Amino acid sequence: MTWVLHVDLDQFIAAVEVLRRPELEGKPVVVGGRGDPTERGVVATASYAAREFGVGSGMPLRLAARKIPDAIFLPVDADAYNAASAEVMDTLRSLTWGGVPIVLEVMGWDEAFVGPGPEHDDLGVPEEFAAEIRRAVLEATRLHCSVGIGDNKLRAKIATEFGKPRGDFRLTEENWFELLGDRPTTALWGIGAKTAKKLAALGVETVSQLAAADPEMLAAELGPTMGPWFRRLGRGVDTSPVDSTPYVPRAHGREETFQEDLTDWAEVEAATRRIARRVVEDIDREGRPAARVGIKVRYRPFFTTSRSLTLPAPTNDPDTLADAAASLLERVENDRPVRLLGVRLEMTEPEGGY
Repeated sequence: MTWVLHVDLDQFIAAVEVLRRPELEGKPVVVGGRGDPTERGVVATASYAAREFGVGSGMPLRLAARKIPDAIFLPVDADAYNAASAEVMDTLRSLTWGGVPIVLEVMGWDEAFVGPGPEHDDLGVPEEFAAEIRRAVLEATRLHCSVGIGDNKLRAKIATEFGKPRGDFRLTEENWFELLGDRPTTALWGIGAKTAKKLAALGVETVSQLAAADPEMLAAELGPTMGPWFRRLGRGVDTSPVDSTPYVPRAHGREETFQEDLTDWAEVEAATRRIARRVVEDIDREGRPAARVGIKVRYRPFFTTSRSLTLPAPTNDPDTLADAAASLLERVENDRPVRLLGVRLEMTEPEGGY
């Protein structure tokens, strides 16, 4: 049996903040925006103590403050989280499983897949190595993690939720339907609320129903590629390997939420140009020019639209890219208050492709 392990840091961002402020241990901590719940912004993460009150990622800070008036609100500190994440991933890379170096696929700040090399299969009881991972990460970083154990990446990812916090859990073909069969399709990695709503309209509401759904019907309603793929998710099928190839971004983007809506379109254009220039700095660090420009505009109260264009030729010239982003504003409504603007620059492929 070839096992895959999914390592997920428990309440990562909040945990990093607690390490810097030990007096916050066990208290409702909410991290988001500039740390001011009277301003516009969303929750990046919440401690377990805050989650007990229904506060979660993506929630407006003002709503979180209404749910927990005495919560501790902190600003996002990306540099601190990058540093902590790098320490965790370096720790994982240093480990060996059954004396064999592991393969590590980093999925973000706080999660990664771990697997044996392609020439190795059975390296012993996976729960023993999961315990070693938790011990090593805690010793090196003082951060706790949970580990999902699966016979593929999909099942390992979902298994982690059963092991939280500070534990591990095994999910395989044998116990897949027993544990997930009656759960809603949103329990699956890769299915969000919008897709679940589409599936429900087809009479598919649970994992078991999705696994048994007519593939031709799914293909006709959800697309020839996505329909069958969703059915495979329902059965827990995943053949993708753990891949240690470093992630190469296809694009960079930045967004800004305004504390007061912009009503003067000249201000909207100026802000779009300013944001675009910041994104140019991001792609310059990649060393690849932009081939496509996109904007995102969110109006009051919460209607969002986006536009994009392909450039005549790739470039990283700040003036050209700012002009291109500003030109897209001509294709959106200009008589409504704007609460958020975003600019995205898609880069040319790296040498050798992705």
